Amino acid sequence: MHSFTRSLVILLAFILRTDFAMAIEEPSYDQLVLEAPYEIRHYRPMLIAQVFVDGDMDQASNKGFRLIADFIFGNNIPNADRESGLSISASSVFADGSPTSSDKKPVKIEMTAPVTVEPQAVGDNIEMAKRWRVTFVMPSKYTLSTIPKPKNNAIELIEVPEKYYAVVSFSGFNTQAKVQSKMNELLNWTKDKGLKSVGPAQLSRYNPPWTLPMFRRNEILQEIAKP
Repeated sequence: MHSFTRSLVILLAFILRTDFAMAIEEPSYDQLVLEAPYEIRHYRPMLIAQVFVDGDMDQASNKGFRLIADFIFGNNIPNADRESGLSISASSVFADGSPTSSDKKPVKIEMTAPVTVEPQAVGDNIEMAKRWRVTFVMPSKYTLSTIPKPKNNAIELIEVPEKYYAVVSFSGFNTQAKVQSKMNELLNWTKDKGLKSVGPAQLSRYNPPWTLPMFRRNEILQEIAKP
């Protein structure tokens, strides 16, 4: 590939990456410590959609993404008037003849970032993981009482309280070996800082699949007790 063509491809990828990042919402947090590439963050409460799937990391990621994407792209049941905040049951009938929730069309929920995968019941070795939790953060305009309900019972909507996380950021592809290495690095950093880990670490990915490796934003997050 000629140098000009290669530069053009990189520029277009950067524009796509930037536009994608600007177009979607991310969870809100306060940065408490920065020792690049490590951070300590305080996340505010959030609403997530989660699903548990089986397979290795890549299989679970793809399966979980498809299931939750199906929900946010319209396989759902509206359960509230989002304009007024008035909850509506499927059996409601209004005196003026206005539609009930059963008459409402499915809602397309805005895409957010990141998509997160978390190994289940394997300690610190993700290569042993055969079951994973895949989560999307829901847009902040929704609450549990106003967000549409998934038709697929495998998908759960959960209110997550405020949490503290140690984080390490990196670029490139997410091979299982690389993710394991970054998890180990973060675990060593948290130990050096005297931080208490809570539960398993998780992988968060922020970019669409066409993003070039050098522009990909990945993070390992380890929940910790309040510093």
